[in-house]
Amino acid sequence: MIYTVECSFADPASEAEWNDFYSLDKLPALISVGGFHTSQRFKALSRGCPVYLALHSIDGLDILTGDEYRQKGGGNFARWQRHITDWHRNLYSGVDQAPAIGEGEYLALSARGSEPLSQLGLTPHAMHAVAMEKFPECRWIAKVERGNAPDIESLPADVHLYAPMTAQLTGEISASSGQAR
Repeated sequence: MIYTVECSFADPASEAEWNDFYSLDKLPALISVGGFHTSQRFKALSRGCPVYLALHSIDGLDILTGDEYRQKGGGNFARWQRHITDWHRNLYSGVDQAPAIGEGEYLALSARGSEPLSQLGLTPHAMHAVAMEKFPECRWIAKVERGNAPDIESLPADVHLYAPMTAQLTGEISASSGQAR
């Protein structure tokens, strides 16, 4: 399943420090939680959506309600909470693992259906909201080669492009120890 966290940040004076915290502390803490398999952060290139997006591949909703998640990753935004705006969380089925988006790629998300992404020559994958806000109910996700990226200003409403802020972190389970490495 794909766990999405979206938000904007309203304090330009502390935004760089918050981004360092999220990218360098929070993501590694989250990927160490059992049931988290990948984590990656993005910044929107499009308007009309929250500025930041985090995509996590997880086993299911029970991971987000467990003690390990609460201790290691969930709920440690107290210092930043007053500056976080337009915050949304969703859990989607239909895609088991979020695609790793590299430096030469963008992530495209559509809430309008697969057609806008298909018309751009992309291969969209459908995701269906199953928990949390459940909005948008369906989304389509695709990788975009930067050289083939559409003009951002010409994208339809509810189709957004994101640039990766981090590499995709992976939580691999060691067969010998059963522990994430």
